[in-house]
Amino acid sequence: MKLSIAIPDSSLKDENKHENKTRKIFQIARAAGIFQIKDIIIYKDGREFENDSKLLSTILRYLETPQHFRKRLYPKSGLLQFVGALSPIKMPNQTGTSDAKQVKKGDIREGVIFPKDGKKFIDIGIDYSVPYYGKKQIDKRTIIKIKETFPNFTVYDIEKNQIPNFWSYNVRHGGSLFSLLTEWKGPKILTSRKSKKIKDEEIQKILSSKEEILIVFGTTDKGIHEMLDKKISKIQNFKAWNFFPHQGTETVRLEEAILGCLSIINAHTFNK
Repeated sequence: MKLSIAIPDSSLKDENKHENKTRKIFQIARAAGIFQIKDIIIYKDGREFENDSKLLSTILRYLETPQHFRKRLYPKSGLLQFVGALSPIKMPNQTGTSDAKQVKKGDIREGVIFPKDGKKFIDIGIDYSVPYYGKKQIDKRTIIKIKETFPNFTVYDIEKNQIPNFWSYNVRHGGSLFSLLTEWKGPKILTSRKSKKIKDEEIQKILSSKEEILIVFGTTDKGIHEMLDKKISKIQNFKAWNFFPHQGTETVRLEEAILGCLSIINAHTFNK
C-alpha cells in the first residue's frame, strides 16, 4: 500500500512568525517520514500564497535531503534561517554509517556529485571520496548502490522506484484541489469535520487497494466541503470521513490532523 497526502498552499496561514512556520513544516515532514508517505502534494487554495507555498516546499525538500550534502545544494537563505534548530527526520535515505570501512556491498546510499582533480566523485556521507562514473552532472543528487567496498569503491546509479521499501518522501506542487481530485486515478480519502465517522468495512476496502491512495486535508479556515462546494458531486472514487468525531477543541490544526489521521489509518492497516 502506498500513501500520498495533499495539503493546501495556505497551510501556514495561521502562523505569523517565520520560526513558527518552520516548526509547523517540520512536524508535517516528521509525520510524512513516520508513516512512509510517498508524495506530499501542495495544491492551490484558490488565493495567492506564493511566499508561504515556496517556504513550505523549500523546507520540506530541505528536511528530506540527507544532512551530509545539504550545504552543497542549499546555500544560505532567509527561507532556511531557522532550520538549524530542527532535528533530522532520519528516514532511510538519511541513515547509514559514516565509517567507510563499515559500508557493505549492496548498501544503498544517496549522494551528490562533486568535482575533484578534474574527476567526478560522490559524497555519500562517509570519510572517503568515492569515484563516480555515472551520467549525473556536478551538484546533482543521485541514489547509488555499492558494488565494491573500501578501499576500491565502485557504485552505480539506481532509481528510487527500484528500492523495494520506503526511502523518503517526494514534494511536488499540484493545481487546484478539484483538478487534483479529478486527475487522481486511485482511491481518495477526504478528511472533513462535516463527514461521517469511519466505518471499518469502508476503510478496509480502500486500504486493500493496489493503487496509490491520496489523503486530502483542508485549509485552516475552510474544510474540504466548503472548498469544493457543489463540485464534490463530480468527484469519483472517494470517501470523506471525520477522523475526530468527538474532538474537544474548536479546531484541529493541520499538523495535528496529519499525524492523527495517518495514525488511525496505520492502525487500521496493521491491526486487521
